[in-house]
Amino acid sequence: MRPFLGNGDNVTDNETSKPRRRQPITAKEYGPDPVDVHVGKRLRLRRTLLGMSQEQLAAAVGVTFQQIQKYERGSNRVSASRLYDIARVLGVDISFFFEDISGDVTSQRPTQHLPEEAGIELSDRPMPAYEMDEMSRSETLELVRCYWKLPNLDMRKHVLDLLRTMSRRE
Repeated sequence: MRPFLGNGDNVTDNETSKPRRRQPITAKEYGPDPVDVHVGKRLRLRRTLLGMSQEQLAAAVGVTFQQIQKYERGSNRVSASRLYDIARVLGVDISFFFEDISGDVTSQRPTQHLPEEAGIELSDRPMPAYEMDEMSRSETLELVRCYWKLPNLDMRKHVLDLLRTMSRRE
């Protein structure tokens, strides 16, 4: 007699001894992927720096503003083609969305050990270009925007002098 699986399929004894395929990792099980949350935060940062509303971005890329909200929260994953469209509308390279991603973010992923499980060694990877260029980082952009929002030239000079003094201490 064959065991009943409850889904209409019967299995022979040989089939039950085969290793089971790993089930896909789902957001329901683990919550949003930390990388998706990071990409969403970067999307929101760039959109707000440009003074663009969710509705404006949604119209430009052909989705609803609710979808943009979900992307920004990380509850919906942005496909590669949609991320390309968003990057074009926001005037950044796709790499912008992955800047400043830390080990804290990637270590929280349920799939963090997949390369090792597959027998792949990743220790000799080259550093991505967006990690090498400090001028393309979001904190640099934010610093420059804040600097130019200062009310007068005198105040900007004082801030610049302060930063120069602080940077010499290291």
